[in-house]
Amino acid sequence: MNPPKTFGIWGNTDKESFWKTLPDIITWAESNKLDPYLTKRILDHENGSEVKSKVISSKGDIENLDFMLVLGGDGTFLSLARTVAHRNTPILGIHLGDLGFLAKVTLKDLFFRLDKVAKGDFVLEKRIFVNAAIEKNDQKIEQVALNDFVITNSQSHRMLNATIYVDGHMVGNYRSDGLIISTPTGSTAYSLSAGGPIVTPKVDSLIITPTAAHTLTSRPLVVPSDSNITLSFPNSDDSIQFIADGQVHEYLDPSCKVKITRADFSVKLIDFEDTDYFETLRKKMGWGKRGDQ
Repeated sequence: MNPPKTFGIWGNTDKESFWKTLPDIITWAESNKLDPYLTKRILDHENGSEVKSKVISSKGDIENLDFMLVLGGDGTFLSLARTVAHRNTPILGIHLGDLGFLAKVTLKDLFFRLDKVAKGDFVLEKRIFVNAAIEKNDQKIEQVALNDFVITNSQSHRMLNATIYVDGHMVGNYRSDGLIISTPTGSTAYSLSAGGPIVTPKVDSLIITPTAAHTLTSRPLVVPSDSNITLSFPNSDDSIQFIADGQVHEYLDPSCKVKITRADFSVKLIDFEDTDYFETLRKKMGWGKRGDQ
């Protein structure tokens, strides 16, 4: 890859570790003759008043940067991914918490990896987004997610009643606490905790996972990513909550329909030749371990 000349910084400003790391990144950028750009949120923070940097003042500014560096947990990463959306700017994630699956880099190897990026010694990995078109009161609301959409009854003690069609074919009537429609990226998130399968990022698919289904025959379903998934709620009397990536909320009524498809754009993640998806599973999730191993 071509060595970058500019990059943006997006971070969780509530974490002390972010503010401890930021000055070192600015110094690294100066040493490697890279121009850093910081979000207005960072620069307007009380801790950011003395930081000297160019500002990312709008989403459009991101498109002109060579890559985005995001520091935080998976939630911070997801918010950036949706902001980048159709813009082709690659993302490198640095996770500041105890457990992160989307971020490729830890603070321990931060500058080792940044040196590789500065030399152009990295690869780009594409991850799909999922798109939802919500029909509500003669309006159409569009949402996108990198991980998943979650649909539940807005009354936490009531079951969700939903009917699912895939490519015009009825899958079934689901009675459950909720439904998760996830990408392969999101298969290691809420879908996994609800009993869904881990799907590697190169498997071009979407996963439909019910949470706490009322019947034993309601099981997770994997469909091709070019499928058209339609949800309706004909047997529901309650309002319905629709959540994108655990962060964006919409409230629906039973007359609404939700049409879910793969988005027509993807996000590019900066990765390295020596990283291993299955090693990440083993390290961060204890995958394949037995007992006290």
